[in-house]
Amino acid sequence: MPRLTDVPGYPLFWTASAVSAFGVQISGLALQILTAVTLSASATEVGVVSAARWLPYLLFGLLAGVLVDRYRRKPMMVGTDLARAVVLAAVPLLYALDQLGIAALCLLVFAVGLLSLLFEAAGQSYVPQLVPKELLNAGYARTEQASAVAGSTGPLIAGVLIKYVGAPLAVLVDALTYLVSGLLLAAVKAPDPEPERAERRGVGRELREGVAWVYRHRVLAPVALTSHAMLLFNTVVSTVFVVFALRELRIGDFGLGVTYACAGVGAVLGGAVSGRVLARFDVGVTLIVFRVVAAGGWLPVVLADEGSWAVPAVALAFFLVSMAIGVESPVEMSYRQQVTPEGLRGRMNATIRSFNWGMVAVGAPLGGVLADQVGYRFALWVGLTGALAQAGALAVSRVREARGADAAAGA
Repeated sequence: MPRLTDVPGYPLFWTASAVSAFGVQISGLALQILTAVTLSASATEVGVVSAARWLPYLLFGLLAGVLVDRYRRKPMMVGTDLARAVVLAAVPLLYALDQLGIAALCLLVFAVGLLSLLFEAAGQSYVPQLVPKELLNAGYARTEQASAVAGSTGPLIAGVLIKYVGAPLAVLVDALTYLVSGLLLAAVKAPDPEPERAERRGVGRELREGVAWVYRHRVLAPVALTSHAMLLFNTVVSTVFVVFALRELRIGDFGLGVTYACAGVGAVLGGAVSGRVLARFDVGVTLIVFRVVAAGGWLPVVLADEGSWAVPAVALAFFLVSMAIGVESPVEMSYRQQVTPEGLRGRMNATIRSFNWGMVAVGAPLGGVLADQVGYRFALWVGLTGALAQAGALAVSRVREARGADAAAGA
């Protein structure tokens, strides 16, 4: 069996993913601090800014899938990377001009979200063009691990950058990583054929075909529906957590960075053992068991109190959740690609991602409103309960029947 490092184009693709993932971790923390601290936003405003990042997935996600299946994927990835660099560079510029408010930040974050939607739909569908079928799970696992490694170091470095140069300038680092990523992807030499124009039909018909493929499939349908619910309730927790951790647990910027770093370590570990777990338990059991672990992993956050144990408690929660997702995500991703025909992959990926991340656009403001109107801990309990409910629904679905042999047969 060939190694991933010998697959033409994959090392450059992986490096581009790793570079941009590192920047995303830095700007992720920087934007949260910028919103909650620098701009003195309420929990509801924090949720609104977060929702703006993911709203494009809900509004345009299905259309993005049609576009990805109609056009070459590499130029789309390169163009959106370079455009994201320009948009993020506007954050520190507007701040320096004293023009950066919540509304302006929402517009910029919305633009980044729209570009990211196109990039991710193209990128997920591009991997099967780069990597042989027998290496597909490993290919996705390695990119997940790259993101996880960035996650384990990026927040700590972001904490230092924010302390010494401020949150707005820390966002500029992410802009530079997108620039580097775009240039690396432009250098990838791999097949990227232009889809046949003769195969095109009306946009509406192509869109419906993608939706029907996902929600009529015996395994993809329950996986997708419970994933939507998981993102909704995970976002309620993660949105409220930022303000809860800073204002009630008082763990500070550095404690927040440590927590996210532990999440990165968990994701690295999960990605490292994903293939072994899959070989031992097969697709269905792996997806169900680790979805349950990911849901229950939020419990230490809900129970945490201010004091010396606050950081260890929340760090443990983020470690467990990220480790479980690190195991599950590559398995789900490779299964999805292998059971979906090439001409539907872009629409399949975009359909699932659009509703997944669209739920973030709903969950973020929902979490903020619950926190402001009722209380932080109540909102956290709502998130935990919902996460456990969707994991239970997955456990009793036909996902139990999913096997690697199904994917190999393209069933």
